[in-house]
Amino acid sequence: MDSSGERDLKQKIGLWTGPALAVGLLLFADLDTHNSAVTSTAAVAALMAVWWITEAIPIPATALLPIPLFPLLGIMDGRSVASTYFNNIILLFIGGFIVALAMQKWNLHRRVALWTIRLIGGGPKRIVLSFMLATAFLSMWISNTATTMMMVPIALSVILRFRDSDSSPAVNRFAVALLLGIAYSASIGGMATLIGTPPNLAFVRIFAISFPEAPEISFAEWLVFALPLSITFVLIAWGLLQLLFMPRTFEPPKLPMFRDELSKLGRVTYEEKVVLGILSLMAFLWLTRIDINLGAVTLPGWSSLWSTPGFIDDGTVAIAVALLLFILPSRSGEERLMDWKAASQLNWGIVILFGGGFALAAGFKESGLSTWVAERMQGLGSISPLFQVMATSTIMTFLTEFTSNTATTQIVLPLLSALTQAIKTNPLLLMIPATLSASCAFMMPVATPPNAIVFGSGEIRMADMVKAGLIMNLVGVVLITALIFLVGPWLLHIDPGLMPEWVLP
Repeated sequence: MDSSGERDLKQKIGLWTGPALAVGLLLFADLDTHNSAVTSTAAVAALMAVWWITEAIPIPATALLPIPLFPLLGIMDGRSVASTYFNNIILLFIGGFIVALAMQKWNLHRRVALWTIRLIGGGPKRIVLSFMLATAFLSMWISNTATTMMMVPIALSVILRFRDSDSSPAVNRFAVALLLGIAYSASIGGMATLIGTPPNLAFVRIFAISFPEAPEISFAEWLVFALPLSITFVLIAWGLLQLLFMPRTFEPPKLPMFRDELSKLGRVTYEEKVVLGILSLMAFLWLTRIDINLGAVTLPGWSSLWSTPGFIDDGTVAIAVALLLFILPSRSGEERLMDWKAASQLNWGIVILFGGGFALAAGFKESGLSTWVAERMQGLGSISPLFQVMATSTIMTFLTEFTSNTATTQIVLPLLSALTQAIKTNPLLLMIPATLSASCAFMMPVATPPNAIVFGSGEIRMADMVKAGLIMNLVGVVLITALIFLVGPWLLHIDPGLMPEWVLP
C-alpha cells in the first residue's frame, strides 16, 4: 500500500475510533462520582487526541471541538471557551508573523541568508555551516517551513554546480549533509524564541492557564534560556553531519554564485531597510520590556516608565510594532510596506490550533481533570528528577516523530502540569523539556515540514535520515536535560525538590 493509501486508512480508523472511545468513556466510565465533568473532559480530550494523531479531519478543525462540546457537556460555558481562542499569546504570534511576512514580501529573508552564506562560506564544511547558521537565525523569526522552502532551492543550486565539475559519489554525500543540516537547523533555530515554533507559544499560554499566579515567562527570559541550547545544538549537528556524511577528500571549486545571487537582488532597498529596522525594534522592545537582572546590577525595563507596567506584555509589543508596517509608506509603487492581502497569508490554521489547545488546558483545570490525574500520579514522585526529565524529553521526542508537535504539546502539557503538582515539584522541570523536545524530531520525513521538504528533494535516503536523526534525537535529550539542571536553577529558579508558592492553591 502506498503512503497516501496508508494515510487514508489511518484517517478512516481514527474518524470512527475517536468518537467510539469518547462515547465509551461517557457511558461506561465514572472517573469521579462527585464530578461528572471530569469524565466528560477526558472524553473530549480522548476524541481530540485520536483525531489529532490520525488527522481524521484537518487538525485545525479538531481544535474547534471544545467550542460546541464543552458547553454541551457542562464543562465550561460558551463565553469562557470562546475567550480561550484569542489572547495575548495569539496576538504575539500574529504580530510576529506579520513582520515575518513583510520580510518575505520584500525578499529581506533571502538577502539575510545570502549575506550569512557569503560571509562564512568557503570550503564544503564552511558552506554547510553557513547554510545551517542562516537557516537557524531565520527560523528564530519566521516559520521553519518557510525558511526551509527558501533555503532548499539555494542549496540544490549549489549541489548542481558541484556536480557539473565533479561526478563522484562525494557530491552525493555532501548533498545529504547540506540538506539535513538545513532541516535540522530550521527546527533547532525555532527553539530559541517564543515565536520561533508553535510549541513554545503553546507552553507559555498553557503554563499561564494552569498556574495563573506564576511569574510571566517573557520573550527575553526565554531567549536567554534557550538561545545557548540552539547554538550548541546547531554546532553539534554540524559536527555530526561532517562525521557521518562529509567526504574527507572532497574539494569542489570555489563558487561565485552567492555573490552573483546577491547582485541579482540589487542594492538594499528602502523597504528592506525599514523592515529590518522594524524587526530590530520589535526584538529590542521584547528584550528590554521588563527588568534585566545581571546579578549585582539590574537594568530597569522600559515598561516601568508607564504607570501600569503590568498592563503591557509581549503581545502588546508585537501588535504595536506590526501596525507600523501598515502605516509607513513604500517607495516601490505600493502605498504601504504591508497590505492586508499580504497579511492574510498568516497561518490561521495554527491560530485555531493554539486556541483549541488552550481551551483543552482550561477544560482540564476547570473540570477538575488535572486534579484527578495528579492524584493518580503521586507514586512517580519517588523517581529521581534527572530520570523524570530524561524520560519526559525522550518520550516527547519520539512521539512527535509520528504526530503533530503542536497538537502533541497541547495534549501533553496539561497532563504534565498535573503530574508536577502530584509529585510536588516545580512544573517547569517537566513542562519546558517537553516543549523543547517537541521540536527535536529528526528521524522521519513526516516528523516536521523541514524534514519532509528536504526528503522530497530526492537527495536523501530514508536510511541516512533515520541514522543521523536517531543520534540527533538522543543528543537533544541530553542537551535539554543538561540545560534544565545547569541553567534552569539560575534563570528560572527551578528547584526539583521544591514546589513554588505560585503552584499552591
